[in-house]
Amino acid sequence: MVFVPKVLNRERDHDLARLSLLYDVSRSFSELIELDQLVGRVLSKTKDLLGAESCAILLLDDERQELYFPYSSDVAPEVEQRFAAVRFPADRGIAGWVLQHGVSQLIPDVSLDDRWYANVDKQSGMSTHSLLCAPLRTRHGTIGVIEVRNHIGGAFTAEDLTFLDTLSGNIAVAIENASLYQTLKNSEAALRDEVVTLQREMVNRNRFVEIVGTSDAMQQVFRLMESAITWPVTVLITGETGTGKELIARAIHYNGLRRDRPFVAVNCGALPETLLESELFGHKRGAFTGAMVDRKGFFEVADGGTIFLDEIGETSQATQVKLLRVLQNGEVIPVGESSPRFVDVRIISATNRELEHDAKHGRFRRDLFYRLSTFPIALPPLRARRDDIPLLAAHILTRMAAKFGKPVPRLSPSVLHLLVHYGWPGNVRELENELERAVALTGANDAIQPEHLSEKLTVKRPARAGTGVQAATLRRARQLFEAEYIAEVLRQHANNASRAARALGISRVTLQTKIREYALRKVTEPAARGRISKPQG
Repeated sequence: MVFVPKVLNRERDHDLARLSLLYDVSRSFSELIELDQLVGRVLSKTKDLLGAESCAILLLDDERQELYFPYSSDVAPEVEQRFAAVRFPADRGIAGWVLQHGVSQLIPDVSLDDRWYANVDKQSGMSTHSLLCAPLRTRHGTIGVIEVRNHIGGAFTAEDLTFLDTLSGNIAVAIENASLYQTLKNSEAALRDEVVTLQREMVNRNRFVEIVGTSDAMQQVFRLMESAITWPVTVLITGETGTGKELIARAIHYNGLRRDRPFVAVNCGALPETLLESELFGHKRGAFTGAMVDRKGFFEVADGGTIFLDEIGETSQATQVKLLRVLQNGEVIPVGESSPRFVDVRIISATNRELEHDAKHGRFRRDLFYRLSTFPIALPPLRARRDDIPLLAAHILTRMAAKFGKPVPRLSPSVLHLLVHYGWPGNVRELENELERAVALTGANDAIQPEHLSEKLTVKRPARAGTGVQAATLRRARQLFEAEYIAEVLRQHANNASRAARALGISRVTLQTKIREYALRKVTEPAARGRISKPQG
């Protein structure tokens, strides 16, 4: 029997409680429950988990450029009432600094910080000593901050700040969406004549509703999608299998100017070369055995709309020549014909291959690659955005429950822990399959337990070097994964920092900082995978 010290058990339970809170916020976001009920419960739980006297949300009043306290949870109820009347300029204090700069802060002693704005304490009757503060970031900007004040009997830690920063992203999205829901609910009668306008507003706010994520990596994807929708550029979507490349392509099409025209998806890797050419460009009757009638190809079917070429890297050189002709001149020549036909089609392609590497080594035409990759969008693997897993799980469970005609099941904290820490080689698609299986196995009103998951998630694996029970904190797990992931991307791009930084969605300067921080060795050989340096400490 292995003896596990009680302190490690407490740390594990503490981490599970934090993960459970993240999941609850994500679930609440999916259900769009009453805003006051959601925020009040979250603040109370956050205050207790972090061992603090007070936890509050400050929102920005755009018109008056002031911060105010619509929600707070304090050990003294009378303080909550006083907070409700406090307002101060949005550029003052630590909260104002975090709002303006978007960077979370841990302040062990506010009296030593020049940014501290003491008037808040004077108005509220509080006496602030230490402070955690994180921005509430949404797709449309920072809407406020969340503050945690005065640790009881100790001091706030860097892990506390990491947890609050992660939680703040989910809270911000929940507030934004719940606020919209509340407004629509309360104004239904008065706004009945304006229903068409409201529907348009809902479409705009939820234009990417099926693409779930609040992580920095996904926010970068959303920003690129907005640009791709606005400008009719040729898009190349890259990413591992199961990351949702077709979902991104559909969102770009159905939110763009061509939304009322066809969207045609073609899996180039699923068709043999001889058939692919006919499917793409069409054929003339008698062009080959079995061609009994003239047939339009997918490009002509998509005329005026969008064609999505998945697994574009699997096409032959002959097909690539014809694709280049479409991109250059908009002309297609059906099999068996000599005269071109002209089409107006937007091309969005996708690949899980290193297409630039293939082009350099002659496995893919360089001229076609440069045409296709005018506007690249790199989708991160699920393991690179673990903070999104609770939100994704809540979204998928809602959909799967509707499919099976069941109430939406809850995830037990132990299951959530397993989901967050699994590697997901099949990415979001694998997560969907896993949760669909779990919903099918779960009885009505039962929570999903580890026994409802497949063995690959529940089997215990030997700990890797440098890890163990102590490494189970959120901050440590993030560091270990980030170091491994950056080293793998560097290896894939032959240690070219500029290309690796683009693939990671960060600047070259940031990448160089990470390389120094994690003391990464250069990895050039495939055999070096898994032998990267681990972050120190």
